[in-house]
Parts: sequence; structure tokens; C-alpha cells
Amino acid sequence: MKQVDIHCARLETGFHPAAKTGTLNEHPLKRSANSTKGLALSSYPALEALGYSPHWRALFEPYAAQGLTPARVIRGDRGSMLVATPDDIVHARVSARLMKSAASPAELPAVGDWVAVLVSDGSDAPQIEGVLERASAITRSDPGRTSDIQVLVANIDIVFVVHPLAEPPNLRRIERELSVAWDSGATPVVVLTKADLSADPDAAYAAVRGVALGADVLLTNALAGAGIGPMLGYITDQRTAVLVGPSGAGKSTLINSLLGEQRQATREVRVSDGHGMHTTVARELIQMPGGGTLIDTPGLRAFGLTGSEEGIASAFPEIGQASQFCRFRDCTHKDEPGCAVQAAVESGSLPRERLASYHKLIGEAQVAAAQTSERLRAEEEAKAKAAPKVTKSGRKRMGRG
Repeated sequence: MKQVDIHCARLETGFHPAAKTGTLNEHPLKRSANSTKGLALSSYPALEALGYSPHWRALFEPYAAQGLTPARVIRGDRGSMLVATPDDIVHARVSARLMKSAASPAELPAVGDWVAVLVSDGSDAPQIEGVLERASAITRSDPGRTSDIQVLVANIDIVFVVHPLAEPPNLRRIERELSVAWDSGATPVVVLTKADLSADPDAAYAAVRGVALGADVLLTNALAGAGIGPMLGYITDQRTAVLVGPSGAGKSTLINSLLGEQRQATREVRVSDGHGMHTTVARELIQMPGGGTLIDTPGLRAFGLTGSEEGIASAFPEIGQASQFCRFRDCTHKDEPGCAVQAAVESGSLPRERLASYHKLIGEAQVAAAQTSERLRAEEEAKAKAAPKVTKSGRKRMGRG
């Protein structure tokens, strides 16, 4: 099987002014749009290493009939896309047609997406003409406060929620990130890093286990290689994992340990508070030597929730179980009589902080849903107002003709 060195390809294509390394093809991809017609879908061994399974082959069939080429988005930075095609890794841009047809930014390509690319000799760069239906995606509300949904990464199987133990674990942040991870459609795994800097790693581990219900929790010390083996067990064959977590959590160090070599830049944390600076500046997909792929992401201060409440319910399963015994089916678990969830809090079987966190996340999701509904309503009204103007303008032109 042809191996594609994603990291070295990034250096080769100019994302960083580093020396050329690796085994990437020396010549850029030059193939006419018609050259893929009639080509068997099994003729893409390089993409198979990046997860191009029979599922994606089947979804790509309509695009293959149009003479397009399958590819996977491996990096997005400042509006530029780096995609892996069957033959090479190239810069690509979203076609004008796709930009115009997208109902929202969430429908445009993101790192991890499988896309259909038009490659022609007369074009400066291949054009992305379509995005295959996603199997999963990590989303958040747009930090620009437009109420749009932003897709961070797509088509992931495992979400590694990375959290450092240099200080006591932030359980509330972990609950939020688990809600986002469950909502993505992937399987979350909590990875506790820097166990060697924890005053009591066993106590921290137990505390996280108490809020990460239904998810595996791993205790790691990447510098010493401890806990790396279990992580590798989640990234096998054609599976894709993603690392999410705050800056200074040790994601780049984890990647170096998983790869067995120093490939991601790392920075020393500040001695004063144990925090680090941003090392990763863009989302990037990396091929693992033993199979599977891993997506690195920049540290995020927080995940703004979307209007979905499904992930929150998955992150707080004990509340859902207790709610089955509430007197009212639409119980909000606040001050209703006969609330089994409040009774669990009073009995001590459900921590009060846990229910408060649940209420906070549900409230944020409901606000996000209302903002999205308001935005969509405003957009529809704007379209309705614009339609008569267009019709009137058209009649004037016809009259002049």
C-alpha cells in the first residue's frame, strides 16, 4: 500500500519554511478532469491509508461519474485547504459553485472531510466541488456570535478529551467537552496528561471518573511513555481520532509519543502557573505509522454549545435515568413537585454540583437554539423582501427592451 506522509507533505507544500523532508512525490498532481472516468474505485490505495473505506467509496460514486477525484481535507489554515488525493497532497480551493450552494458555513469543507475535487490543467489549483455526507463532526457555536454552527473536524471515530493534571482537574470543563464529544457522533475518551506533575494523580483520576460516566479515562505521562499504549489501541485500521483540549494540555507531546518521534513542536510551560502557549496553530490530520489517522487541534478556551441537547444527555446519564421517576414527563428538575432528580440530590446520591452543571449546559444549548431560530427567521424574511424587488427590477428591464 502506498504510504502518504502527511506531516512531511505539509513541509513540502510550503505551509512552513522548513527544509524539504520525507517521501512525498516531487511533482504536483497534474491530471485532467476526465482521467478518473472509468477508473475502479479500488484504485486509490493511498487514500485507504487515510480511511477511504467501502462506505466512502459508495458515497463517492455519483462524483466519480462526473469525472471528479476523491480526496480528504488534511489541513485548513487561513482559508486555504490542503487535501490528499490518490497521487499527491495539494492546495485546493472551494469552488464558486459550492460556496454559492452552501446554505451555511457548516456545509463547507472542514479538516477530516472527504471531498470531490476537480483537477484540470488549466486551473491554478484543484477545486473542491462537493463534500461527502459526514459520519460525525465536532461542532460549536461560531465564536463570532453570528449563531452559525462551526465545524471543527469531521468524520472522526474517537474524541480524545485531553486534560492536564498539573492542577486539580476542571471537572466542569470536562463535562462540557464530553457533551460536545458525545454530540459529535464519535466515542469520547478522556486522556489525563502530566500525571507526574499531579500532587495526587489517583485522586484526580477518581474525580474525573466520577463525571466521565460512560467514557474510558486514561492516565498518561507522555514524556515517560506511560499510558501511550492504550491510546494507540483506539487508533487502528481506518479509524480517525482527534485531540481536543486547552492550550498547554500536552497534545503535541502526546502526538510525539504516539508517533515515536519528535514531529510536533512543543513549548515549555511557564513555571509560575504550569500553563503553556499555543503550539498547534491549525487543525491538521496526521497519518499514524501503525494504521489510522489522528487530528491535532489548537487549544480552545471553551466550546460554545450548539442548540443540541443530545450530547448533554449522554454526558449526564444518571440524570436521565433518575428523571424516569419524575412525576411530570416535562420536569426541568428545578422546583417541580415529585422531581426524582432533586430527590437524588437531597439523598446525596447525585452531587449538587453535577446537577448545577447540567442546568448550565442545558440553558446554554437552549439559548443557542433560540438564537439560531431567530437568525433563520430573519434570513427568510430578508429573502421574502428581496424577491419582489428582483421581480420589479426584471419587469423594468423587460419594458426597456
